[in-house]
Amino acid sequence: MRALVTGGVGFVGTNLVKRLLNDGHEVVVFDNYSTGFRENQVEGCRYGDIDVRDNFRNWNEDVDIIFHLAALARIQPSIKNPGPALETNVMGTMNVLEYARKNDNIPVVYAGSSSVHHGLYGSPYAWSKYGGEELCKLYGKVYDLNTIICRFYNVYGQHHIRTGNYATVLGIFEQQYMDDNPLTITGDGEQRRDFTHVDDIVDGLVRCMRAMHGEVDMRFAGEIYELGRGENFSINEIANMFETDTTYIPARPGEYEMTLCDYSKIKNDLGWIPTKNVKDYVQAWVKENRRGKDV
Repeated sequence: MRALVTGGVGFVGTNLVKRLLNDGHEVVVFDNYSTGFRENQVEGCRYGDIDVRDNFRNWNEDVDIIFHLAALARIQPSIKNPGPALETNVMGTMNVLEYARKNDNIPVVYAGSSSVHHGLYGSPYAWSKYGGEELCKLYGKVYDLNTIICRFYNVYGQHHIRTGNYATVLGIFEQQYMDDNPLTITGDGEQRRDFTHVDDIVDGLVRCMRAMHGEVDMRFAGEIYELGRGENFSINEIANMFETDTTYIPARPGEYEMTLCDYSKIKNDLGWIPTKNVKDYVQAWVKENRRGKDV
């Protein structure tokens, strides 16, 4: 099978590309390298420096599936500068769906966000990801385009970003740990998050691809699947797993108190069950990096 992955040098995209290649598929990646990294490029994959906001003007090839992961993520950057998030996450998604529609209705798997559960008007990011979902539903209903929405819950794992505006919580903690700095906890640290390993996320995406190509007898028109571990931890609990010093900084606007996934629908439809938990991950990471610090 030939897959197009938008945002394929980003965190989740890089892991997805590796899985697809390992499974024997041909992969093409679009990315504008604004938040992804060229060092994430994987041998055996074709890469195009293409921005989804540009309406695919310089590309016209056949693919069997599109994984649309390209987005400007994170709440705080969208609050400071909403335009790029809205343009990329809404108009970019429309461009992807239009390309799919005009090229024999290529199935599309869209990377949604659990933020839609926690106040659509809390941040431009949350609203923009919801807008992308609504477009997937629209194209599914009006144009008979196969679309699936996968909502991600606090993804962590290999290739997550450790520095800058788009860093993940665990990525930030890891970098601070390696730099021998206290871990910075926003607010009182009692906000709870459902942390989901990227390998589980990728497995869910691959199951969606297989379902759309006949493994499951369903029609997908904006079908929504929640991809999360189904267990949450407070930020204080996560920080304590690193067994190091912490410090508190002011709470930030747009953030919410809790995420917790109910993945029963994708379990029932596609047989997906998450297998990894964040406590094991952090303990293994700390053990490995503590040895390096003691040498």
